[in-house]
Amino acid sequence: MLFNYSNVYMLIILKKGEQKMNSTTVFRWRVSLLLVLVLNLLVFFNANAVPAYARQTGQNCVACHAGGQFPELTPYGRLFKLTGYTIGTRSIPLSVMGVLSDTKNTNASLAGPKDGLPMFETGSVFLAGKITDNIGLFGQTTYNNYNFDTGAYQGSWGSDNFDLRYADRIIDANSDLIFGVSLNNNPTVTDVWNSSPAWIIYAPTGFGASGPDSGPIVGGLGAQVAGLTAYAMWDQFLYVEAGLYKTANGVFSFLSQGTSDSAQPKLAGANPYVRVALSHEWGPHNMMVGLFGLNINMYPPDPVSGNNTVLSGPTIQYRDRGIDAQYQYLLDPTTISAQFSYVRETVNNGIATGYSTNDSTTLNSLRIKGTYIYGAKYGASLSYFNTTGTNDTTLYGPATTGSVNFSPDTIGWTPELFYIPVQNIRIGLQYYAYQKFDGAATNYNGTNNAKDNNNAFLYVWGAY
Repeated sequence: MLFNYSNVYMLIILKKGEQKMNSTTVFRWRVSLLLVLVLNLLVFFNANAVPAYARQTGQNCVACHAGGQFPELTPYGRLFKLTGYTIGTRSIPLSVMGVLSDTKNTNASLAGPKDGLPMFETGSVFLAGKITDNIGLFGQTTYNNYNFDTGAYQGSWGSDNFDLRYADRIIDANSDLIFGVSLNNNPTVTDVWNSSPAWIIYAPTGFGASGPDSGPIVGGLGAQVAGLTAYAMWDQFLYVEAGLYKTANGVFSFLSQGTSDSAQPKLAGANPYVRVALSHEWGPHNMMVGLFGLNINMYPPDPVSGNNTVLSGPTIQYRDRGIDAQYQYLLDPTTISAQFSYVRETVNNGIATGYSTNDSTTLNSLRIKGTYIYGAKYGASLSYFNTTGTNDTTLYGPATTGSVNFSPDTIGWTPELFYIPVQNIRIGLQYYAYQKFDGAATNYNGTNNAKDNNNAFLYVWGAY
């Protein structure tokens, strides 16, 4: 049994005594409750803690994930993904993932109704593994306690990352060529490095301020689109990928389940994506430097309702160009990794569509992260994010982001400590510290300062 009566009793005491406690005491009680839930989870997951791919390959999780820190991939993990998730023998293709969390905001006026309350935040079911010798699948459906369409705490299921691959390999004494095609629903989800927009943010959190209000469209199309891409990796050195993305509707609507039609972006035709990367391994070191580009032509929201129901006429033209890099040092008991990502987005035709005040705007997103792990158990990381862009009264005004500066500029740091007691459980504590938010360090919305959005995020992330 996962939860016992002692948990229920603690919760009753917490609720009855909350009015008599100060906020610090209440937060400590709630953290204690979350830790009790952690102990229950450790007992539960220790029983048979092996996700689907580990069962398929017979490998420990650290074989594929750097220092055991899922989802960051090792060279072997990248090979497994590039070859279409087909290494090993067919096994039970089901896995589950869940996140328990407790978020505490610095400023009570900006805190949501769940602030400081231990809760089950999100969970996923995976259909993943080898189908044939050349075809494999990574399919994820996710339950969120917060509905981003309605802005309310009402649980909902929906499609998440999806990657169905056909892959083959031609290898001899002089050369090695891996090639394949992927049906997926998120630009860059096919990437095997964790510096791409789909993978650079690790712990899944949707509560509290957890990043800038605005970001490039390449990071916001997940589970909204359908794409077909072809890729090749030559001699574990040169990687190329190219493909097209369209709205995930009609026969592809299973890729965007859980998103209402009015909330789903409507893309015009097929939109190109291209990726090039150079990778090199030497001893315990490996490094990658890459470029990618994504062109998106999207119909603007309906000017009256604000819904994404327009299917003809002028389009908003997004042009995302990115450069990224990753470094890893993997030699037991030490794991060191670092990621760098810079995306510059140009948006055109705003005036014609009523999308923006300026006819053309730019948005620049920089993310840097470094991680140290010892013994695949104890880890620390530090992330830096910096978003800047063109001031625009429509895109970044009080009615949209709440900014009185009409600016998306946001700067902050995210330090994190984490512990991996068993190979598929991670317990972490993150802190989001803002130096600038929506264009200013002070009075960004006429009332609050950037640091008022600072928040602590304690989580337990487990997979089975």
